[in-house]
Amino acid sequence: MAWSTPLTAVANATLTAAQWNASVRDNLNETAPAKATGAAQIFVSTGANAIAARAIVTSYVATTETTTSTTYADLTTVGPSVTATTGTAALVFISSRLWTTATSYVHASFEISGATTSAALDQKSIAERVAAGNDGSVGGRSGVSWMEAGLTPGSNTFRMKYRVTSGTGRFDERHMFVIAL
Repeated sequence: MAWSTPLTAVANATLTAAQWNASVRDNLNETAPAKATGAAQIFVSTGANAIAARAIVTSYVATTETTTSTTYADLTTVGPSVTATTGTAALVFISSRLWTTATSYVHASFEISGATTSAALDQKSIAERVAAGNDGSVGGRSGVSWMEAGLTPGSNTFRMKYRVTSGTGRFDERHMFVIAL
């Protein structure tokens, strides 16, 4: 149901059960406490006088892994990956420790699948550039936040992907969280 404008009380007027239910019960069922189905939810407007509960979801992979792929690919331990019911937007946060063994860039980005399909892109990636002569021990922790707009509402899966411009990239302490809007 949708929220509706309550009736205006008039002295000595009798309300029918249907009027009471529409003005009071049904409108209370459209409030955040009534719509909350679990802990750690936020509420977003989905239209005029309408809200929906959304989850904040997170995933973490501690494993150190490498790639030589120059196009976005999975690592041996895929992810991190989260699935969330979204509206038309989501806030996506990713972070990782990144290294490379060549004078090159190392990238970590994310793709979206499910109701929406969107490839991992450098424009929404974490990127580190490492100079020649690096033995793979120089790198750092980086993160990026991204407002992903234009999503198709429904179940969307966000998964981190990785690439290098040359050499071998190393990734660990990979973290993702998504705030579905």
